[in-house]
Amino acid sequence: MLISEVHVEILRATIGFFTLLILTRLLGKQQVSELTVFDYILGITIGSTASSLTTDLTSSALPHWVGLVTWVGFAFLMQVVSVKWRKASRLVDGVPSVVIMNGMIMEDAMRKMRYTVSDLLEQLRSKDVFDIKQVEFAVLERNGQISVLKKSQYQPATPKDLNLSTGYEGLQTVIIYDGTVLEQNLKHLNLDRIWLQSELSKHGVNGISEVLLASLDTQGVLYVDKYKDHLVKLTDLSD
Repeated sequence: MLISEVHVEILRATIGFFTLLILTRLLGKQQVSELTVFDYILGITIGSTASSLTTDLTSSALPHWVGLVTWVGFAFLMQVVSVKWRKASRLVDGVPSVVIMNGMIMEDAMRKMRYTVSDLLEQLRSKDVFDIKQVEFAVLERNGQISVLKKSQYQPATPKDLNLSTGYEGLQTVIIYDGTVLEQNLKHLNLDRIWLQSELSKHGVNGISEVLLASLDTQGVLYVDKYKDHLVKLTDLSD
């Protein structure tokens, strides 16, 4: 009897896992830091329903599975509606709110959101702002995070401010990943294995299988990380 229950649980877990995988792919990708409170609660509910589908052997799997599909279906529907109608998006997800304008705290806006000064100061500190006088604007985003624009005199200087010229950096191209040469990327750079082996030898690499990751930047500099890096022990630093 126990073995039979284990088989049933494994089967239901498999069904729940792949159902959840397919449905979450349907909902699309969204970073956890960008989730609104509603999205967060919705995710917990969907996960809890999938868990019940797996572990609640006292009831049929069908109601749990239908509930899971229904929850995700409504979530997908709300996504579609929010994309097509801005008013619906404002209603479901809310809107960003200015909490500091021209260096002044917007008490009325904070009161409507039940957002305290302590919350504001804590969020400012997370943005490396410890003096509120440095802030020109602060916006409370829909996900509860705060975006800060410092006053111009407190912003770090950029190469443009100093009239310094900068070169194009671009993205690095991965040539070796997990001991395997990515031939397509190598060909795209108009390079070959002879060049690659020559460059690897300069880094003390005898074979491609020794390399965990190798990438080439737009300046022609090759970065190499081997599986077995020779690290200096802390005790050796005192010698």
